[in-house]
Amino acid sequence: MKRIAYRAAAAKALRRMPANTARRIMEKIEAYAADPASQANNVKALKGREGIRLRVGDWRVIMHDGEVLDVLRIGPRGGVYD
Repeated sequence: MKRIAYRAAAAKALRRMPANTARRIMEKIEAYAADPASQANNVKALKGREGIRLRVGDWRVIMHDGEVLDVLRIGPRGGVYD
């Protein structure tokens, strides 16, 4: 399993959302860190910049997948890419 690092913006977004939604998003991130193939249908490479996005319902998680899974941003479907 890869180590997961949350950037300040991602951690702040998790603190501000409802607890059940935050828990669901963190479970999906942990599942991806343990086995990337398990979330293959919910993960896509970003176009125009480095990184990947993980889809969790109407929420999107922008990550950089390297030696450490770096969670950059978490936000609603439309506004997280700005």
